Amino acid sequence: MLQSKIFSKTNKNKLAEGESVSNDLLARAGFIDQLMAGVFSFLPLGFLVLKNIEKIIRENMENAGGQEILMPVLQPKENWLKTGRWTSLDVLFKLKGSGDKEYALGATHEEVVSPLAKKVIFSYRDLPMSVFQIQTKFRDELRAKSGILRTREFLMKDMYSFHASQEDLDKYYDKIIKVYFNIFKELGIRNKTYLTLASGGSFSKYSHEFQMVTEAGEDLIYICQKCKTAINKEIFFEIKNCPNCNNLNKFSAQGGPASGWEEKKAVEVGNIFKLGTKYSAPFDLKFRDKDASEKPVIMGCYGIGLSRALGAVVEANCDEKGIMWPKKIAPFTGHLIELKSKRKIVKNTAQKIYQDLKKEGIKVLYDDREDKSAGEKFAEADLIGIPLRIIVSEKTLEKKSVEIKERGKNIVKFVKIKQLIKIFK
Repeated sequence: MLQSKIFSKTNKNKLAEGESVSNDLLARAGFIDQLMAGVFSFLPLGFLVLKNIEKIIRENMENAGGQEILMPVLQPKENWLKTGRWTSLDVLFKLKGSGDKEYALGATHEEVVSPLAKKVIFSYRDLPMSVFQIQTKFRDELRAKSGILRTREFLMKDMYSFHASQEDLDKYYDKIIKVYFNIFKELGIRNKTYLTLASGGSFSKYSHEFQMVTEAGEDLIYICQKCKTAINKEIFFEIKNCPNCNNLNKFSAQGGPASGWEEKKAVEVGNIFKLGTKYSAPFDLKFRDKDASEKPVIMGCYGIGLSRALGAVVEANCDEKGIMWPKKIAPFTGHLIELKSKRKIVKNTAQKIYQDLKKEGIKVLYDDREDKSAGEKFAEADLIGIPLRIIVSEKTLEKKSVEIKERGKNIVKFVKIKQLIKIFK
C-alpha cells in the first residue's frame, strides 16, 4: 500500500486528557475514527489489524471443533421474552418496526442459537456440537469510554457448545481455556492475561473471565501470588481462600488484600460460561438419549471481543513513541521508507523493492511521500508501529543496501538489497 494514497491521516498531537493510551495512539496513527460516543470506524490500517485478529480467532475456533455460522442481528422480541431478558438485560437496544412489531439488536445470541439448534439436534448422536460466529454486537452501555475498550457497537466472536452431559461440557470447557490462552499468546498479550474467577454460570460456582492487566481497565482483579489465579473484585471479598491453591485471603486494616495477593486494574478480553439448561429449557431444546428418554441439552458459551482485543493489544504493546504491533497481527510486515533525494535512483530503487516484495506476497506499507522530511517519516513510522522498517536513501545505496530497524529496538543493520526477500521469508 502506498502511504501517499492511504485513507487516513496521522496526528502528532495527543488527544484530550483522560483518554486511554490505546485510543490516543490508534486515533492519532489513523487506525480508527470516532463517530460518536462508543461508535467507531475502522480505517484501512485498523481494518487490516482487525482481519488479522479475526483470522487467528477463526483458526483456533475451527481447531477446537467449532463450525462457523452467521446469525441475524435483528431479533424478535418474543425470543427475549421467553428467556426473561427483554426486561432484565439493561443494555439491550430495542426497536419498533411497522405496526406493533418490536425487535432487539443482538447484544448476544443465546436467544437465536438455541431455537436454531432445536432444528438440528434431536439425538445423542448429534452431540456434542459447537458453532461460532464473528459479528457486530450492540449494547447500550451507560458509560462508553476508553476508546474501543468499551463501546456500544463492537465486533465479537461468540461460540456456543451443546452437550449431552455436564461431564462432557466440563471437558470441553477446560479445552477452550487452553485454546483461549493460545489465542492471547498469538495476539501478544498472554503474559499480561489472567484466567479470572467471576460470578457463576448456571451450573457452576464460577464462570471465568480472561482479564488483561492495564491501567486503562475498569475492572479490579486480585492475583494470588502463590499460583497466579485471579479473582474478580465482585466475588473476591466473599472468598476466604484461593480456590486453586488454598492461599489464605487476608485483608488489611484499610479493607484491601494483605500480603499474598496483588490488586490490579484490568480489562476483560474474553469470557466463558457454563450455561447449563438456562437457554435450552425456554426453547424446549432436548435430545433423545441412548435409553430413548428425552433430556435437555446442556450448553456453554465462549466470547472474545475482537475490537476490544485490538485496543488491549495496543495497551500492552506500545511506548512513548507509538504502537509496537506483534508480528502476527500487524497491518503490514514491513514499512518501506524512501528518503527524499535529488537522485532519481533512490526513488527507482525504492519502487523496485516495493514491487519485488509485493510479488513475493510480502505485505509492505511504502512511504513514497515527497513532501515529508526524514524526521517526520520516522516519527510517523514509530507511531504506526509496523514491526520492520526498511530505509532506502543515498547513504544506503552507496553500500548497495537498505537500512533495517525493528520497531522498539535501537540496533540498525545494513542488508544487501539482494538479501532482503530472504530476510522476510
